[in-house]
Amino acid sequence: MLSGNKVGLRARHEDDIPILRAELYDDVVNGSRAEAGPWRPITPGSKDPRLVVDDTNQGSVPFSVVELEGGTLVGTANLWGIDNHNRSAHIGLGLLPSSRGKGYGTDVVATLCHYGFVVRGLQRLQIETLSDNAAMLRSAERNGFVREGVLRSSAWVLGEFLDEVLLGLLVKDWKPDAQG
Repeated sequence: MLSGNKVGLRARHEDDIPILRAELYDDVVNGSRAEAGPWRPITPGSKDPRLVVDDTNQGSVPFSVVELEGGTLVGTANLWGIDNHNRSAHIGLGLLPSSRGKGYGTDVVATLCHYGFVVRGLQRLQIETLSDNAAMLRSAERNGFVREGVLRSSAWVLGEFLDEVLLGLLVKDWKPDAQG
């Protein structure tokens, strides 16, 4: 397990999947804002590709996020789009509604940065988030990510086009204790 200050990132357990599905992906609003494609229901008991781990996929490393004290599941995190040639990847996370507003997001981003830069030897990490996702923007910027641009009207979400903000962090600019 990778440990941050408040949370740990561990392998996805089979019993995490029903909780993550029910609290993050079965909700139309959360699911629509988190995914690049349109929301659709997944049949209970089926293999949900958003949550089932494919250990052969070298381009993505999914984690379950747990509280360090007690081990309670609080969300999901992912290093995805891993490009070993250019030494870059993207960061994604989703916190359960009851776990938001507690500083977990900032800690998850910091822990993913440690994983990407120290463990994987990457040069660049990137985050794309909806422009109205103040919590993610704050978590990224507290960890040293800089806004590199706005993708205007690039995300179709529940009947409207929304802007996405592109943020990046280079290993040379990373300060492991920057979150604050």
